[in-house]
Amino acid sequence: MSPLRKTAFVAGALYLLTFVSIPTLVLYVPVHASTYIVGAGSDTGVIVGAILEVIVAFAGIGTAVTLFPVVKRRNEGIALGVVGVRVLEAGGILVGVAAVLTLVSLRQAGAGPDALVTGHALVALYDRMFTISQSLCPPVNALLLGSLLYQSRLVPRVLPLLGFIGAPLLFAADIAVMFGLIGMHSPLAGLAALPIALWEFSLGVWLVVKGFKASP
Repeated sequence: MSPLRKTAFVAGALYLLTFVSIPTLVLYVPVHASTYIVGAGSDTGVIVGAILEVIVAFAGIGTAVTLFPVVKRRNEGIALGVVGVRVLEAGGILVGVAAVLTLVSLRQAGAGPDALVTGHALVALYDRMFTISQSLCPPVNALLLGSLLYQSRLVPRVLPLLGFIGAPLLFAADIAVMFGLIGMHSPLAGLAALPIALWEFSLGVWLVVKGFKASP
């Protein structure tokens, strides 16, 4: 396996690893209950979800750092932008995780009804950080990285085209969520995120299975 093929494989594997947080859609359901902080029951699922999100944060940085030596040959400034966006996304994810773990700590400490407002604030902080990091940053990354891959033809052009199509859709959905026009977990928001998810998943699979194409 050549060094370039190894780079493609590692980058693809890291892209696929960023999908391990999908179970948090179920694991974090109890957190959004209005009385979670004063309720009873196990916190194991929530803690597992937090760990999965930490993995996603570092895997996301890994994708950008791994691809940087390859895509910088096309445009180093944009390649640095890809790394910067991934670091920003990871930072937002970790802030959200910190909010969730703080909520769990207060619950385990036996916080009473007086902590309900604090619990709601922590959940709102997580939701906002999710929108900024895991929902707003991916379309920016798709435009930056997609443009480099499209121009260099290191992968089939249909893959970055998925990102180009999905970016404005997810941007529009994020703005709608911020203004309260649609819910963060509404079916419409989920559909808007689908093309970007497909772009990242397809890119990961292609890099693992095929690697980079010869670039003109």
